[in-house]
Amino acid sequence: MAAQPSDVSDPRVVLADSRMRRPQILIVAICVLLNALDGYDVLSISFASPGIASEWGVTKAALGIVLSMELIGMAAGSIVIGNLADRFGRRPVTLACLAVMVVGMALATTSGDVTTLSVFRLFTGLGIGGMLACTNAIVAEFSNTRSKTRAIGIMAVGYPAGAVLGGSVAAVLLEQTGSWRSVFWLGAIVAVVSIPLVWFFVPESVGFVLQRRRGDALDAINTTLTRLGHRTVPLLPPISADEPKASVKQLFTGKLARVTILLTVAYFAHIMTFYFILKWIPKIVVDMGNSPSTAAGVLVWANVGGLLGGLLLSVLSVRMNTRNLAMIGMVASVVAVIYFGTGQNSIAGLSLVAAAVGFCTNSVVCALYALIAHSFPTSVRAGGTGFVIGVGRGGAALGPVIAGFLFQSGIGLQGVSIAMASGSAVAAICMLLLGSTKESAL
Repeated sequence: MAAQPSDVSDPRVVLADSRMRRPQILIVAICVLLNALDGYDVLSISFASPGIASEWGVTKAALGIVLSMELIGMAAGSIVIGNLADRFGRRPVTLACLAVMVVGMALATTSGDVTTLSVFRLFTGLGIGGMLACTNAIVAEFSNTRSKTRAIGIMAVGYPAGAVLGGSVAAVLLEQTGSWRSVFWLGAIVAVVSIPLVWFFVPESVGFVLQRRRGDALDAINTTLTRLGHRTVPLLPPISADEPKASVKQLFTGKLARVTILLTVAYFAHIMTFYFILKWIPKIVVDMGNSPSTAAGVLVWANVGGLLGGLLLSVLSVRMNTRNLAMIGMVASVVAVIYFGTGQNSIAGLSLVAAAVGFCTNSVVCALYALIAHSFPTSVRAGGTGFVIGVGRGGAALGPVIAGFLFQSGIGLQGVSIAMASGSAVAAICMLLLGSTKESAL
């Protein structure tokens, strides 16, 4: 006997209203690991840059371009691959991104000049960019309503955690091997290890399967619900006529257009400030007369601050409006980056200031990830996340390049820091214009 319409239940509501089970927590933990890998892979070039500059004798302007190449790849990867994740699924696209990262990091070790390394970093960036779009969507779609913002914040904390842990290991590798290539080998190995974790423990998102509605959708959804420890559903809810289709065009249609534009500009502007600090700290510290391993240590402290900032944001987001937290962090970032430009007389002082800058800037990034996940419906969540982050990473690519040319023109650290801090100020204005964002339970 066929089930009656009253028996129809939305599986997304089942996940949203139920408590988080261990398999869901494991999925979030794996996404934290993947984001940590992203964080390490992006900053691996920063850890390696002093050795590259010494071995190849490149100028600061040329080094700034190399530092930005994977960010350009990340921009393209976020937009294109994020949209593919809305069409073909989060799980297969995540696995493909990991494969790209393995190949790209391994090829980087074979580089013999700036051009070759830039091409390999560009390729690696495609996988990194797509990965972040996927993990943000996965965490949002496997978390319940109560834990969603916190889970996304914790996932985002994986980025600085990867830089802290990976950077600590990189500092040891640089000191023991004396070769910047060992930094890239570490990233390739971790990416290889991550592939079976995703393959065995991360199923396809229930929200994605429901939105795509292939012939076996009900069975696939109930299999996943059972695997997660939740009740199954007898029928699927009817398709909503208002549900946007998976395409970049839909991001600029109706109410989504304003949200897409403001979030994109905010992310673009703030991430310029964020990556100026992360990309240039090692070179700045070396230019002060310190060793590359010491420079890597200072960058680790910047990411320790970022880790703490992200964790605090995750805690506060349960009780406070995420947009307001983002604005507070953006204003604090402006002040912290400008103060960073005053310089310090000791490594301890420089590390402390770097940690403060990381604390402020990364808390904002975590807040923006949460806002992005809440602002887009399931059908365009990965694509929306990919577009905002992709265009934003295009801005991130400009940050190190602009700073490099400013340094090359003779402007000192203080002047460059003031110029680069303006990005966070622009982002704060966008948050004011955004207004209150409704945090969707789905």
